[in-house]
Amino acid sequence: MELIAFYLFAAMAVASALGVITLKNPVHAVLCLVLTFFSTACLFLLLQAEFLGVALVLVYVGAVMVLFLFVVMMLDINTTPLREGFARYLPVAAVVAGLMFVQMLVLMGVRSGKRDVAFPSADPAAVAGKTNLEWIGETLFSGYLYPFEVAAVLLTVAILAAVMLTLRRRPGSRHQDPAKQAAVRKEDRIRIVKMPAETRRQEAAE
Repeated sequence: MELIAFYLFAAMAVASALGVITLKNPVHAVLCLVLTFFSTACLFLLLQAEFLGVALVLVYVGAVMVLFLFVVMMLDINTTPLREGFARYLPVAAVVAGLMFVQMLVLMGVRSGKRDVAFPSADPAAVAGKTNLEWIGETLFSGYLYPFEVAAVLLTVAILAAVMLTLRRRPGSRHQDPAKQAAVRKEDRIRIVKMPAETRRQEAAE
């Protein structure tokens, strides 16, 4: 069963990768790339590399590919199929979702019917009697906590630097000043004017 699942996932990954470079519609190509990443994640799970599989799904499929799809949809490509709405992409999306569902079912069947495998002694997770995710989490936040914190600080500084480099005041563009908004008073925005009330009888008499 595990060997059949491997060949199934590998064939889907290769077929969807070929679809990425052969399809003319960029949205269809992005959907095929999503299926490629998901099939590769299933292969990682078969190899008991749960961390790599989950990271591939969360980072690439959940974040990077959504960004790619958003950029492709926002590009000003002068093609008629891209302007026909969601219904045109629904069949391809349904096929991709169906294949991913089949892969999940096969993967659950392999996991439920899999017997205990004799791991080599070089596998630290097997030696500790823990899963791959448990061992990586404990090792990362215990033995490698300082490099992890340094990497987090570097990524935060990189994000701030990218924002500061791209933050430019263009002439004619409107922007908000939070300091001025917090210091505003009602006397600066509202002026109350008192006027005498007049009735219709007075207007008729005049």
